[in-house]
Amino acid sequence: MFFFLLNLALSDLGSICTTVPKAMHNSLWDTTISYTRCAAQLFFFLFFISAEFSLLTIMCYDCYVSICKPLHYGTLLGSRACAHMAAAVWTCGFLYSLLHTTNTFSLPLCHGNALGQFFCDIPTILKLSCIDFYLREMGLLGVSVCLVFGCFVFIVFSYVQIFRVVLRIPSEQGWHKAFSTCLPHLTVVSLFVSTVIFSHLKPPSMFSPSLDLSVSVLYSVVPPALNPLIYSLRNQELKDALRKIMTLYFQKQ
Repeated sequence: MFFFLLNLALSDLGSICTTVPKAMHNSLWDTTISYTRCAAQLFFFLFFISAEFSLLTIMCYDCYVSICKPLHYGTLLGSRACAHMAAAVWTCGFLYSLLHTTNTFSLPLCHGNALGQFFCDIPTILKLSCIDFYLREMGLLGVSVCLVFGCFVFIVFSYVQIFRVVLRIPSEQGWHKAFSTCLPHLTVVSLFVSTVIFSHLKPPSMFSPSLDLSVSVLYSVVPPALNPLIYSLRNQELKDALRKIMTLYFQKQ
């Protein structure tokens, strides 16, 4: 779990560093991002986001093995297996982002070059294209939907098996230990999936530049920023420190 948390932290840090510093620079100095840097930003953002979702899927498998097959944990998730899965995650993320970035920036843009976002993303760039991009995007969109749906089904199936095992545990201490193992991961997955779904599947009647800007911040900044906090709450020392800070705050009030 800690090995995968390290990889998740790297993907969170990478996705935030890809968008936020440049957005702050553009806002403070009223500058713009060049075409080449926009392509690079899109590539790295897709790379880290796709790697993060793949890591969350693998971490779900880690939770499943640790709760449902604890005696086989060392065999199924040894150091070599973890290294191979992490390498597969980063390789797939690289190929996925390279394919999407190449396809997106091969389209000619004829509706201006101003994006209503604080970073470069595919839907906003496609709106600037002057050709029918739907046919070119349908293949990649189909692959993306199949991959995401496959990972989502795997996560749901794994948690069904986890909850079936947890409900058979007779002791309350066993319940607490099992839920403390999988609850942070379930929270992170729910936050990630809900923000992405809302940002890409919101109805057209809700379209507005300000809402699109807020939604882009929601799914690109909020999950990576909250993931470390969610997983850190498993640490008892951190819980005690937060409880002490809150107690001192309310006493001063």
